[in-house]
Amino acid sequence: MPKDMSDIETLRPRTLTLRKPTSEDGSAIWELVRSCKPLDENSMYCNIVQAEHFSDTCVVAEMDGEIVGWISGHMIPNEDALFVWQVAVSPKARGLGLGRKMLEHLIGRDACAEANQLNTTITKDNEASWALFRSFANHVGGELSDQAHYRRDEHFDGRHATEHMVTITLPEDTDADAADADSADAA
Repeated sequence: MPKDMSDIETLRPRTLTLRKPTSEDGSAIWELVRSCKPLDENSMYCNIVQAEHFSDTCVVAEMDGEIVGWISGHMIPNEDALFVWQVAVSPKARGLGLGRKMLEHLIGRDACAEANQLNTTITKDNEASWALFRSFANHVGGELSDQAHYRRDEHFDGRHATEHMVTITLPEDTDADAADADSADAA
């Protein structure tokens, strides 16, 4: 018998499920975002509404029944673009490529089929987000560009760093098998 119980934990297989969120996931999503500094926290109510009203363009990742990943997003009105608002990955699930898996899952959904680009905003100092979106663009064969968009002084009254609008062009034939409309299992 192992002396250290964590040895058992590392040997146990884990099941990862990607799916649409429900309103009942709102509080777990809120807790996840709170644990992923420096992400901006929204109210729990906001996360409940996102999970309910935008479930087709949001995704949760569950590992062994626990929510360990979250992407909130929406199709930009009157544009063929998916806007990704937040990506959160629990420390328990880091190093698994989960952020990229969730993005791939999302662009494979019917609700995002018309998107020819993915947009998000990132501050210049958020190295983890830059790495994620560069990796995603490279993986899908898309082009990544950025420009200052929400500016520190013009939009945030000097209280928040400038957010750069990142645009990733999506290839016309994205891999539909990367995501199933309702769920996908990955080990």
